[in-house]
Amino acid sequence: MDQLIKLVAIENDLAIYLVIDIAIAVAMLFVIRTLSGLFTKVNVKRELGERDNFAFGISLAGRLLSLTIVLSAVVGRQVGMGYVAAAISMLLFGGSGIVLVRLGRYAHDKIVLHRLDRGQMITDKNVSVALVDASAAIASAIITKSIIEWSVGIDINAFIALFSAVIVVLLVLLFATRVYEYNFRENNQDNSFQKTLCDGQIALAIQHGGNLIGIAIAVSTASKVLVYSPTGYVSNITGWLIVGLAFAVLLMLLTSITKRIVLAGINRRDEVVLQHNIGVASIEAVLSVGIAILFSNVFFQGIY
Repeated sequence: MDQLIKLVAIENDLAIYLVIDIAIAVAMLFVIRTLSGLFTKVNVKRELGERDNFAFGISLAGRLLSLTIVLSAVVGRQVGMGYVAAAISMLLFGGSGIVLVRLGRYAHDKIVLHRLDRGQMITDKNVSVALVDASAAIASAIITKSIIEWSVGIDINAFIALFSAVIVVLLVLLFATRVYEYNFRENNQDNSFQKTLCDGQIALAIQHGGNLIGIAIAVSTASKVLVYSPTGYVSNITGWLIVGLAFAVLLMLLTSITKRIVLAGINRRDEVVLQHNIGVASIEAVLSVGIAILFSNVFFQGIY
């Protein structure tokens, strides 16, 4: 058998750590599902099973995926250091992840998409707002995950770095959304981007959602060039903001060029905004995410 399969050495008690981490992760996901109805005073079962509220399902799916992404940075982090330490680590970072997801959503509602009532729009089955909400949650989780992996240990300094992610995430999403709003206004006779979302423009939501996730991937690349300083609270935040925003701008330029080349001959603005072409919007979203992945994995390949 050894001649047929060559395996990397694996910890003998890896299965126990796996059970502990997965069990806690599943419990955390159930908590998110429960809190979704508690905070919004909405019956989750009724929204999904009776009203068939697709918007609510999309929004909840985005939050569940965002928590899973955050937890993926913690799973297996304490393998070999004891079962209790592994459980405590998952509980602490998982609980922090839930808090961050909640804080991030609240800040996104009040500061980024401040001209619309996200909760009411989703209750009214507005799929476009739900798509942006889910995309923002996933984008937040991608940046938070990279900060968790960038920090070291589970001490107070690591948690300060983790909660600093809220500031980084908010400012990055705010920057990306305001740039998108500015371009939308300039190209559409001063029409409001947020009002258009409220009107149920799904293609626009897909396009913007891809931009948010792509920018988050690019910003997370900052973890490859920044040095973690346990007590450098200010320098850690400013470093992430400066480098992250620089990468976000660079990605915007790269994706703009790529979209012009790949979709040459197609009036993207008319197709997405006027004709609600979900196909073109999906291609733009994929290009934003795809270029960000290439940027993240190739641009700094020489570092390692």
